[in-house]
Amino acid sequence: MSPPLERAITIVASLIFAFCSLNVNVAANDEIKNVLILLADDAGFESGAYLNKFCQTPNLDALAERGLLFNNAFTSVSSCSPSRAQLLTGQASHSNGMYGLHQGVHNFNVLPGVSSLPNVLREKSQGRIFSGIIGKKHVGASANFRFDFEQTEEQHSINQIGRNITKIRQYARQFFGQAKQEGRPFFLLVAYHDPHRCGHITPQYGEFCERWGSGEEGMGVIPDWKPIYYDWRNLEVPPHLPDTDVVRQELAAQYMTTSRLDQGVGVVLKELSAHEFDSNTLVIYTSDNGPPFPGGRTNLYERGVREPLIIMAPTTKARRHETTGAMTSLLDVFNTVLDVFHFYTPTANATNADGTKSLLPILYEEPQPVESDAVFGSQNFHEVTMTYPMRMIRTRRYKLIHNLNFWSYFPIDQDLYTSPTFQQLLNATLAKQPFPWYKTLLSYYERPEWELYDIKADPLERYNLMGKAKYQHVYDELSTRLLNWQVNTADPWRCAPHAVLEAQGVYRESPTCLTLGHEALRRSLTQYDKYELL
Repeated sequence: MSPPLERAITIVASLIFAFCSLNVNVAANDEIKNVLILLADDAGFESGAYLNKFCQTPNLDALAERGLLFNNAFTSVSSCSPSRAQLLTGQASHSNGMYGLHQGVHNFNVLPGVSSLPNVLREKSQGRIFSGIIGKKHVGASANFRFDFEQTEEQHSINQIGRNITKIRQYARQFFGQAKQEGRPFFLLVAYHDPHRCGHITPQYGEFCERWGSGEEGMGVIPDWKPIYYDWRNLEVPPHLPDTDVVRQELAAQYMTTSRLDQGVGVVLKELSAHEFDSNTLVIYTSDNGPPFPGGRTNLYERGVREPLIIMAPTTKARRHETTGAMTSLLDVFNTVLDVFHFYTPTANATNADGTKSLLPILYEEPQPVESDAVFGSQNFHEVTMTYPMRMIRTRRYKLIHNLNFWSYFPIDQDLYTSPTFQQLLNATLAKQPFPWYKTLLSYYERPEWELYDIKADPLERYNLMGKAKYQHVYDELSTRLLNWQVNTADPWRCAPHAVLEAQGVYRESPTCLTLGHEALRRSLTQYDKYELL
């Protein structure tokens, strides 16, 4: 063997030994000690990681390359405060009591006995775990969500704390510095206000506050933000939205503020790394609910409840640059955080009676897909006047929605109503002009009690399969599973809309649905066996 070749082999062997030694050392300290949640506000799949070829999100794309991207993640409720409460309590909105938006005047708060992640972690760790929130909080009451470190709209204006990514970076630096100095594991929620609409409150900044802090005249400057301007004429309209120039202009604004969100994710992750926490911190990125467009937020349709979810685990055996098809609910985040800190005890099948679980095992091994895998949804209010409770079960193939207030028109929230997209839809409808949308406004308002969709064959949920004999067995199975979930989660609406829940007096030990007699108007009560008649 020639000396140069011998020397080369020796060098390669040394490198292999060093690399193997490095892996052994990392594995010996292979532990997740902290959790960082990055929560967007009304974001959908506007990122390169989710194959949007227009919206530029290099930081989210890089996070997905270093972590696991979820293709079947769902929120259980398509509304801001209830969704944030589900993340922090692990309970559906009808269980924790956060029925609608946490506006002080209307008093939407969780029930008195409900606890949240910061409170649970403080109690279980006896104060060892350091909890924090930066950005939009929008849940209450304060005692139920008491973080050790808080910089939210309760101390600042919502734009300054939720959209000013420089201030977010500064507070993240302060939090990480304190955690490092005190040597405490931490749980931090950074809740951005982007890309939420703001046009109905501060229209001078644009429909999505996309001009706020842009450096344009009168808009101020956010030093860490490098605005990206999108030419609306070049954008494609997703199939669930009206194909009009107005929608393209709205998408351009939404993408601009989504790019600010992405850069905000980047500066927080840089602070995490600068404080040497990137090697032991679980990072979760998701959104509270779908985008504020027709069919999106406040709906249990796909665009309202299907969410982006990227989880990056720092451990050596964690999956990287992969996707998972596991059916996942944002209700699972609560147990996932508890699992990181070793406070989670799963049942025999790793799923609790309410259907929730920890997501940590999925980060290491893809679960065997089962056609019956399901997630559940529970919508009650958005704004206090938007009384339209709905329940949902979504399997890998089918979705069943129960509209409990189907006698009423579906309500529209304020900022969507004033949006250019909805105003164009409304005005065209009133003027009886043709409009390029796959629905009509009347069909959007008037919904049947039950909606059953084959998502694989009909991803836009255009064809309701209720009443078709071929799908009767699907309805029977899903409606039974949905009712069982409502019972297991103590849903006070579980007898609606055709009956009254009696759970007191002689019914205390065996709650019962007592009929209102609606069915008697259509058929004999003797043929109706679901409810009891006194």
